Amino acid sequence: MAIGGDAGRVVGDGAGDDNIILNPEFDDGLDGWAGSGCKIELHDSLDDGKVLPASGKHFVAATGRTDTWNGVQQDVTSRLQRKLLYEVAATVRLAGAGVPLSPCEVRATVAVQNSDGRQQYISVAKSQASDKEWVQLQGKFLLNSTVAKAAIYIEGPPAGVDLLLDCLVVKHAQKATPAPVPDFENLEYGANILQNSDLDDGLNGWFGLGSCALSVHDGAPRVLPPMAQESLALDGEPLNGKHIHVTSRAQTWMGPAQIITDKLTLYATYQVSGWVRVGGQAAGAAQNINVAVAVDSQWINGGQVLARDERWYEIGGSFRVESKPASRVMLYVQGPDPGVDLMVAGLQVFPVDRRARVKHLRKLTDKVRKRDVVVKVTASGGGGGGGVKAAAEGVEVRVRQVSNSFPLGACIMRTNMDNEDYVEFFTKNFNWAVFGNELKWYWTEPQKGQLNYADADDLLKLCSDHGMCVRGHCIFWEVDNAVQQWVKTLSTDELSAAVKSRINGLLTRYKGKFRHYDVNNEMLHGSFYQDKLGKDIRAAMFRTASDLDPDALLFVNDYNVESMCDIRATPEAYIQQIVGLQEQGAPVGGVGLQGHVSNPVGPVVRAVLDRLAVLGLPLWFTELDVSSANEHVRADDLEVMLREAYAHPAVDGVVLWGFWELFMSRDDAHLVDAEGDVNEAGRRLLQLKREWLTRAHGHADDNGEFRFRGHHGAYHVDVVTPTGKISQDFTVDKDDSPLVLNITV
Repeated sequence: MAIGGDAGRVVGDGAGDDNIILNPEFDDGLDGWAGSGCKIELHDSLDDGKVLPASGKHFVAATGRTDTWNGVQQDVTSRLQRKLLYEVAATVRLAGAGVPLSPCEVRATVAVQNSDGRQQYISVAKSQASDKEWVQLQGKFLLNSTVAKAAIYIEGPPAGVDLLLDCLVVKHAQKATPAPVPDFENLEYGANILQNSDLDDGLNGWFGLGSCALSVHDGAPRVLPPMAQESLALDGEPLNGKHIHVTSRAQTWMGPAQIITDKLTLYATYQVSGWVRVGGQAAGAAQNINVAVAVDSQWINGGQVLARDERWYEIGGSFRVESKPASRVMLYVQGPDPGVDLMVAGLQVFPVDRRARVKHLRKLTDKVRKRDVVVKVTASGGGGGGGVKAAAEGVEVRVRQVSNSFPLGACIMRTNMDNEDYVEFFTKNFNWAVFGNELKWYWTEPQKGQLNYADADDLLKLCSDHGMCVRGHCIFWEVDNAVQQWVKTLSTDELSAAVKSRINGLLTRYKGKFRHYDVNNEMLHGSFYQDKLGKDIRAAMFRTASDLDPDALLFVNDYNVESMCDIRATPEAYIQQIVGLQEQGAPVGGVGLQGHVSNPVGPVVRAVLDRLAVLGLPLWFTELDVSSANEHVRADDLEVMLREAYAHPAVDGVVLWGFWELFMSRDDAHLVDAEGDVNEAGRRLLQLKREWLTRAHGHADDNGEFRFRGHHGAYHVDVVTPTGKISQDFTVDKDDSPLVLNITV
């Protein structure tokens, strides 16, 4: 059962005895409180009575702040327990500076010194605050290790701005009410929710968003887009060839629209599929086309494609509404430049039948991840047919798969190692690992010449002790905001030298330790090193890495490629980038799809995998996570991604980007709550792992043979005869021909 309640719920007031903060509303003055790098003052009002306490009689002001980390703090060393989830609520405001203040970030942070002397700063909560009103910070934290010292403090605004704190509450978090299973009883799977999508009734149900003009014409494709065909299990059911032609587009957002408010079911996943095209005014320029879903004030991306010429393009994607029933939901097609005509045909929006997809994937899995095995039992010294029959008579065969060889890994961090419950779940359920931050350049060398490999060494030892394979993430990171400041200040020559030092130092130190390396992360979304060092630097990084550690498989790694929602990261753009690197001599050995997905749809994901498979390189989901506030929906999303990966022949492995609450990059993505309880998504993972382990039991036939088809991996077999039992371990590798296991009894 997952722990943690509604993020918008007020955690409590200062009166509760379970609040570990002493004097939380300053009834006893400043007792128990201190300034962190600044002074603190007690007030009952400020600014001639314009600022009054939000509750209670007093508040405190942190003044004389010379840095962002200055603020109000309290030592909580003796009152915190490790492996307990805490909820935090703080009421804060800004003051000072003599002029109206712009809103800025205020943070709640827990500073910890572990028993081994390690320092850690845990970010608990953050919010925008101003001098206009009191606002509340809310968040959660957990201590993995035994602490020698711990303090919670409020910080964040720029130097010179006074920070006000009215109340602070830190309590052991209450367990959340279990998420209900969504009600899909009346959902009609595969039914297009759009009105008059075939345009047989003209433009009935459609309207132009903005001042554009709509008209209906012939000349569109007469087959459903392939992704829709696969979901709907249709074999090219014909369309009528009609399409909406949009002209007089004065803004990019103008296009055909339809209100679908009453057509949606909460938590249901809807697939979007259609044909789109741009008009002649585009003059050959690439045009972005997007299916957008406006849910009240929220915007959802329902699919995106880049049209480079005047032909029909398939557009595909998905969306889901999880918030309370919206007052207005509008679907519309938008994107091309103003003045460019837009054409839309055969648009389908329908709820996806995931159970039907699972049946289909099980059949694919049987072909891709299993092999025929023949256990052939013969008698010792019993040559000829008579010996075989004698051995077969009464022989019982029991086969049990010990482990599946498909790589299934998870992201871990150094602080996780101190929690034995976390380590137990990790080592029991995964066979690969990747480090969240500890191998990145900004972590191993935060300041020039100050190297820190201790955290990576500790994690590597943990993995080695448990027979784990490890991905090296990452040597470089091409996105500008992931480059540490001292690197940005280097001249071209200095940067070139620093890059050489980084790659030589890292790969020499860990030669043979990491099976994979993400060489230069997210090259579709960033270009820091290429801009500074020239277009050959990326290929040079690959070549150097290969020279230093020839046995490591070298990956490109990027996000959004699998989702059809980002024109910078289309499968075609990824293929073009990889081929370009190869033409420059880069030994690209694998393709990383990060897999930070939302409301995934199997046929959309598989279409991307099919396109990338033409490269002939192994595909990996390297940072997979799914997010939904409802753990049952989250479980379904996770199952979609794991089954699609496992059933595709080009996919060689999956690594989850974490699994434990509070230690993931996305909210509502965890499989295990902070205190170790497995939720529905975690149970689904364990269920799939059990499903992908083969067991077989029976008797040898008249030829002394027992046949079964099993998942690739390690096995144990017992052959039981009237006089005893013979046991043997064996491995089922990937191969089209049957594996024959000879056992003599």
